[in-house]
This record gives sequence, C-alpha cells and structure tokens, in this order.
Amino acid sequence: MKYAIILPDGCADESIPALNHQTVLESAHLPEMDRIATEGIVGFSNNTPANLPAGSDVATMSVLGYNPQEYYTGRAPLEAAAMGIDLGARDWAIRCNLVTIENGRMKSFNADQISSEEGADLLRTAQEKLGSESITFYPGVSYRNIVVWRDLPMSPAPLEATTRTYPPHDYTDRSILSVHPAGAGCVELSRLMSEVHAIFADHPVNRKRIAEGKLPATDIWLWGQGLRPTLPTFAEKYGVRGVMITAVDLLRGLGALLGWKRIDVPGATGFVDTNYRGKADAAIAALQEVDVVCIHVEAPDEAGHAGSVETKITALEQIDRWIVGPLHETLKTYGEYRILVTPDHPTPVRTKTHSHENVPWTIAGTGITPDSHTTYHEKTAAASSFGFPEGYRMMDFFMGKKV
Repeated sequence: MKYAIILPDGCADESIPALNHQTVLESAHLPEMDRIATEGIVGFSNNTPANLPAGSDVATMSVLGYNPQEYYTGRAPLEAAAMGIDLGARDWAIRCNLVTIENGRMKSFNADQISSEEGADLLRTAQEKLGSESITFYPGVSYRNIVVWRDLPMSPAPLEATTRTYPPHDYTDRSILSVHPAGAGCVELSRLMSEVHAIFADHPVNRKRIAEGKLPATDIWLWGQGLRPTLPTFAEKYGVRGVMITAVDLLRGLGALLGWKRIDVPGATGFVDTNYRGKADAAIAALQEVDVVCIHVEAPDEAGHAGSVETKITALEQIDRWIVGPLHETLKTYGEYRILVTPDHPTPVRTKTHSHENVPWTIAGTGITPDSHTTYHEKTAAASSFGFPEGYRMMDFFMGKKV
C-alpha cells in the first residue's frame, strides 16, 4: 500500500463576505481535491487541544498521529531537530523570529520576508556579540531561527514550567507591549531581545534593506521554547517508511523525529512562489522507495497571516493543479493506495492568525467507501459523519488501524 499526505498549511478558514459568504476552499477552483472527495470521504478533525497553542507544531503532530498532550514540549525543539542541533536534557531551544517593530507594534512578524542570507548575516553578528557557553544563535530559513539556552537552571522553579511567550504572528499590526516574555525566564529572554535590538539598529543588512525600500529586521522575537521531545518513530507506530517534503524547519524537524527521510526541493521557499511541481515530482520519485510521502506547503498559511484572500486562493489552486492531481494519478498506478488532503489548523484571513477550530480533510483510495459528498471544504466536512474531536486519531484511520 502507498500513502500520500498533502498538508496545505492553514488553508481552513471562515465564511468571507467578499466571497459571497463562501470560505476560501469553497471559492477556489479545486477539481482535484473535489475528485478525492467524490471518490472517497470528507470529514473533520480538531488538531489543536484548547489548552495548547493553535500552531503548526501542535496541529501537525496531531495530523501525523501523535497525541500532543503526551508528546508536545514546544515548537522550537522540533525546528532544532531539523537543523541538526543536539539538545541535552536541560537545554532549551527557543524560536527566534526576525521581526519589524515600529512604535511598539508588530509591523511584520517575518521582517518583510527577509532572505535566509540576510537573516544569517544578522544572526552571525548577534552570536559574535552576545553568544556564550550558555547562549547560541543558529540561523535558519528566512525569518525563522533558533536560540539555544543550555543547562537551564532548576531553581527557584523549572523555567520551562513557568515561562510564557507569545507567537509574533498573532500580533500583526497590534501592540506588543503586553506580550513580551513573562515568568521565570523572562529576564534573560527580554535582555537578549533588548540587546539584539541595539545591535540591529545600524546593521549593514538593515541599512541596505531600507535603501531598497524594504522593512528592516529591527528585532528578534523569542517564543515557542521547549526541551527535547521523545517520540516513537512512524515505522514503530505504523510499520512503514516515509519522507517529508517541506520548506519549513518545523516540519523537517518533526519528520526527522519520526524517522522520515528529508527531501529538499530546489525553489521551495515557504511562500506562495514555492516550487509546487518540484514538490510533487520529488514525492512521485520517492514512492518508488518508501510507502508514505508527506508534502507540506506553507503558502496558504502565509497568505492567511497576510490577510490576503486572493493569495490564499492562488496558493490552493496551485497545490490542487501541480501537487494533488499528479500525485493522485501516480498513486493509482500502484493499485493499492490512499491519499489524504488536510490542513493542520485554520488561519483565517480576517484574524490573520491560527485558531483552534476543526479543519476539513478528504481521503480516498483502497478500502474507502465513498460517501455522498462531492466537494471538499469546511461546510461539507461539518455535515459529515466522519469526525475526530481528538485529531491525532485520524491518522490511525487513514493508515487502516482500528479506531
């Protein structure tokens, strides 16, 4: 049996007045996703428990069959795994966004989509001036970087249990004055953020960006901290080998922890200009060697954070045409197969941030008896008899395990 998992990140949304009260999934032209719905079933999952962050870390862990209440330790440790950063038992990985803050407001949570090369230059300077035996800056992809704080102190209380941070994408165009780090670790994290602000103020990268009419990376934003997680591999859970195809370190890291091979596709950017066809080609080639391919596309989520209905529709239509269609056709040549399309969480364009609501999925293939639905979107999913309030149980169903 061959399996394909396609993750259009954050594509679930609300009914939008400008789309005649349709959702983005309803309004977009998605014949290949609708074909899966017609040949298979549509259902819903809730991948983000109310007591955990409504982010891709928690949600994707759920989608791939792992109960986040049991395994989730934070977002940054997953990204650290992707970057090959070795964490000790008391080492804290912390997500380090490059952001633009103006007059106490989050102007851009990604520093105007800063390039990886520019980000690495900024992080090198931060490391040269502030790095130590306990603090290390690791450049990542675009605005997404990691800081590691090694050998966390245990007193007066474990910092990981009492420190709170806030995702910067939740505060786009909003004041950030009340959402700086809080709790036991806030002094060190806030100190780093303040000192980096001074270092970046006249950095050559920022001078060049301003001259080019781009936003500067004025600050780092520290959040998503956590200790190293321990997960059983996907092969241990389901008996099959897989690959992860993504441009995002979070998914690369989760794939690594699951024991999946990582495939990097040239031109895969994490934005709407990503190489959709290249991702499909890589998955089709990988099916000759493994049983499970997982393609993650960040573009719909980025469009949601930007509040752009048009960009979100464009991203979904590209995913449908260049990934879903070709991959579905290839799977059919193997005889026995299953295909799944699902977002991890909603990212409504109205709010520009993640939410805890249900997401729609569609599954077709061997052993799946078609239901009456012929379209894939939130409203058909809500009317479906197939639902997983504990989203991590959906993967057991997809993989053919008794649920």
